[in-house]
Amino acid sequence: MKQCNHVTMKYTELKINKIENGISTEIIIAYLAKIGYDSFSETDAGLKAYIESEKFNENLVKEILAKVSFKYSFTEIQDQNWNAVWESNFQPVVIAGKCMVRAPFHKADDNYEMDIIIEPRMSFGTAHHETTEMMIEWMLETDLTNKTVLDMGCGTGVLAVIASKKNASEITAIDNDEWAYNNTIENIQKNNTPNIEVYQGDASLLGNKKYDIIFANINRNILLNDLPVYVKCMNENGKIFLSGFYENDIEAIEKLTNKLQLKIVSIKLKNNWASVCFFRE
Repeated sequence: MKQCNHVTMKYTELKINKIENGISTEIIIAYLAKIGYDSFSETDAGLKAYIESEKFNENLVKEILAKVSFKYSFTEIQDQNWNAVWESNFQPVVIAGKCMVRAPFHKADDNYEMDIIIEPRMSFGTAHHETTEMMIEWMLETDLTNKTVLDMGCGTGVLAVIASKKNASEITAIDNDEWAYNNTIENIQKNNTPNIEVYQGDASLLGNKKYDIIFANINRNILLNDLPVYVKCMNENGKIFLSGFYENDIEAIEKLTNKLQLKIVSIKLKNNWASVCFFRE
């Protein structure tokens, strides 16, 4: 739950059945965040979302979930020390034995090459989700020194922060969500990575900008719509890393990338989620 200085309050837990219809979990989280939900947890059964009970409005939930045809239930949870609950449940994530992504209330660990601090406002931006984990793996495997980098759909800004830590020369982070915009700025400050420029908006902001490396962890529909814009922004011999979609979506993604003259380099898979690296000659 969100941090609240060790006070207790009532929360309502919303349970949404396992999401398997191609709609990205991040999209549902973004919808719910806009109506006041402030923390989320993915389980084998689906998604749990939490909101202060006084802010709970079932009609708003119905309106959102009717668009995507999900079944749901909700339960009011008794008073708890939510700050303590959140800290006890939220664990640091270690990627490839090299990079630890942790919250400010976790201790640093010198056993890892890279220490990233992310304020845990939403679970999908803290490297707990498979798509973020795979994107970080790509970053650890890629030389970003003196590269211009775009983090499209930046969420918490974790990828942009890592790009800065890996000596990228210029980094742009973009997200259309106001929460993500503000949280990215917060995390830039926590990690002392001032060479990141943050914008709130979509692919229309890119204009004539050019990048050596693009990371886009969004969802299938946005990727299919915006990929032509991303490709126009790629320098020759540039790479683009995509995620936020399922393994069975790769065919549709690759069909478009073939038209855009991108060549597939490699694929990562985790629990039916996919991430693909493409190269532009």
